[in-house]
Amino acid sequence: MCLAVPAKVIEKNEMLGTVEVQGIKRKISLMLVPEAKIGDYVLMHAGFGIQVVDEAEAEATNELLKEVSMGYVE
Repeated sequence: MCLAVPAKVIEKNEMLGTVEVQGIKRKISLMLVPEAKIGDYVLMHAGFGIQVVDEAEAEATNELLKEVSMGYVE
């Protein structure tokens, strides 16, 4: 099963960006979403931003992911 996670773009240098999800930062390719800018949320999958998403939708999805993971983290 594959899962794309909403991540906030905090740095951008041409087609590379740094995104943040729940305090974790990761460098990803923004080649598929060249319109993404700092402050935008993108769906991150396998090291790529694949779609720009609405901030409210991104935050709601991240809250659901936190709830789901609570059952697995002790």
